[in-house]
Amino acid sequence: MAREQFKSRLGFILISAGCAIGLGNVWRFPYIVGQYGGAAFIILYLIFLVALGLPIMVMEFAVGRASKKGIARAFDELEPPKSHWHIFKWVGFCGLYLLMMFYTTVAGWMLAYIPKMAVTPFGAGLDITGMFDAMLADPAELVGWMIVACLISLLVCSLGLQKGVERITKVMMVCLLVLIGILAVRACTLPGAGEGIAFYLLPDFGKLFASPEQFFDATYAALGQAFFTLSIGIGSMEIFGSYIDKRYTLAGEAVRIAGLDTFVAVVTGLIIFPACFAFSVSPDSGPGLVFITLPAVFEQMWLGNLWATLFFVFMGFAAISTVIAVFEGILSFWMDQWGMSRKRAVAINCVLIPLLSLPCALGFNVWSGVELPGIGNIQAVEDFLVSNNFLVIGSLIFVLFCVTKRGWGWKSFLAEANEGQGLRFPAWLRGWVSIGIPVLIVVIFVMGWLPLIQSWLA
Repeated sequence: MAREQFKSRLGFILISAGCAIGLGNVWRFPYIVGQYGGAAFIILYLIFLVALGLPIMVMEFAVGRASKKGIARAFDELEPPKSHWHIFKWVGFCGLYLLMMFYTTVAGWMLAYIPKMAVTPFGAGLDITGMFDAMLADPAELVGWMIVACLISLLVCSLGLQKGVERITKVMMVCLLVLIGILAVRACTLPGAGEGIAFYLLPDFGKLFASPEQFFDATYAALGQAFFTLSIGIGSMEIFGSYIDKRYTLAGEAVRIAGLDTFVAVVTGLIIFPACFAFSVSPDSGPGLVFITLPAVFEQMWLGNLWATLFFVFMGFAAISTVIAVFEGILSFWMDQWGMSRKRAVAINCVLIPLLSLPCALGFNVWSGVELPGIGNIQAVEDFLVSNNFLVIGSLIFVLFCVTKRGWGWKSFLAEANEGQGLRFPAWLRGWVSIGIPVLIVVIFVMGWLPLIQSWLA
């Protein structure tokens, strides 16, 4: 069977960006930008994005394009004889499923809030916090919307790469960009919005260098955001590399995708901060920002229901585009590893993924007492396993595979990455990629575990 390919370059860029653009772009990035000095922090973030995130993304794309396989068979195709890099496929396989075990539930939240915001009468007496708490406490509602998110995404994937994943994700991403543009213009034209824009974007190096501890925290925040924003490490990007041709160099494609991801994150802040400052509401981070703070802001705006609904349509597109992209990675694993058809892989996962996602959905209500000390509920545990372990370890494996003689090797990687027209991956970066990036990845891994270890020892 011939390998499926994207119909267009734009499709590849938008789908890869759709995978990278996630909920962290909305409820984490704008907040830490404002907290650590606005544009001063963005400069620090961009440095780490170029130095760390982009090279790893290029490596994932290169492994995929050279092998023309997903993570299930890519290492088998490229590894030297008698080596065992292919064992990593199971780390990626587990990582993809773990990510979806909690992300499908959160995607369901976004879908649930679209009709809620459309029909809920805004005004005196509306308990926005109570609305969110009531949703979390209702197992039927959480499970129901989680299943809806799964079925929508699997239906798209069942139509095939070009007719389903590429065609529909392109439409969703274009709509997402239009929506954030409309919302940002509305927020920035509110009376009093200028103070929020200044807080968010004007460089404040005093915040960045207020103390050694503050600079260290800002540096680690920028490092972590640059690393985690691109969804690298478990093969969710590698699969899209396997679907593209060799007309363009991979560094240029990675820059476009990372640029689009950063653009969405920055513009989202132009929705949040001007609106919050205009109505004297303190912006926070995390789910509370999306489901409590921003609805409270929209409630005070003219046509509040309209703006709130459009915001959650944007959030729904961001969440579902990520789910579709990761589902495609999961389905390709089944097709490559066990030689089954797309329809059969979809049928199996139509049952398997919702079942695996049940613990997270029930962890907010029926199983709310199930917690791991120092981490939290079931969702927090699953998020910790993916973010602080599978993504980090996976990224290290990709780097070592591409730079060591016992792996695919630097020359092979560089030849693949630089084939085609466009921005070339610099050969002189070999020392940094071989030593600097692995060191930074180890730092991220250690720093991710350090608070947990400290809480256990306290």
